[in-house]
Amino acid sequence: MKLNLYQIDAFTDRVFGGNPACVVPLERWLPDDILLQIAKENAVAETAFFVDQGEKIHLRWFTPEIEMDLCGHATLATAHCLKKILEYKSDEITFKTLSGDLIVSVDNDSYTMNFPSRMPIADNLPEVILKSLNIKPQEVLKSRDYMLVYNNETEVRNIKIDRMFFDQINLDPGGMIVTAVGDNCDFVSRFFTPQASILEDPVTGSAHCSLIPFWAKRLNKSELNALQVSDRIGTLYCGDRGDRVLISGQAKTYSIGNIWIE
Repeated sequence: MKLNLYQIDAFTDRVFGGNPACVVPLERWLPDDILLQIAKENAVAETAFFVDQGEKIHLRWFTPEIEMDLCGHATLATAHCLKKILEYKSDEITFKTLSGDLIVSVDNDSYTMNFPSRMPIADNLPEVILKSLNIKPQEVLKSRDYMLVYNNETEVRNIKIDRMFFDQINLDPGGMIVTAVGDNCDFVSRFFTPQASILEDPVTGSAHCSLIPFWAKRLNKSELNALQVSDRIGTLYCGDRGDRVLISGQAKTYSIGNIWIE
């Protein structure tokens, strides 16, 4: 069986920036173990698979290890693939997903995703995670992911993770966000996943489901600019809409090819 494969860098206006995702269109769903093997072979943070069902597009996301309940950068990459490569006609795309219907609006080279809001609440950090950090956080909160708030952007950029301790905990399907007020934007973040083949996710759209409502309340503003300060850097334009958040960004096509499976 021959399948098309598109690799797209999301949340960036240049190739080699943002977060790479693979996108694989399907005519029908293949067994989950095959989807997981494809994701593992692709060796990027997320592979998106979709089946066009007419009014809605059924979308699923796989890391090299598990299926995810929500992924921002691979959703953006899929929207980019549909519009710029596959010439999808509408400027509004509705995806049917494990997190409900997700709508992506397209405006030239910008993609705006309408995602659920996940306001984090104060929590205690497991001791094993605390031991894995070279800099201790100022605050600890949790929604799907743990969210660690730091004093400034420099601390966030200087975070180092000791995997000997960090990988002792299973946060499936979540991870750990570290964040602070930004020097040249509203807030910055980084994202880490224990037991994952890719420890640090370059740009994590789903993490902003928690980051946006938190910083919107903390900074008293509903429109925010954010940077995920991984080595690849990602730029996100964010809106707080109560029980929903808007996450906008750009994308660039890196490669187009085929895969063959038996």
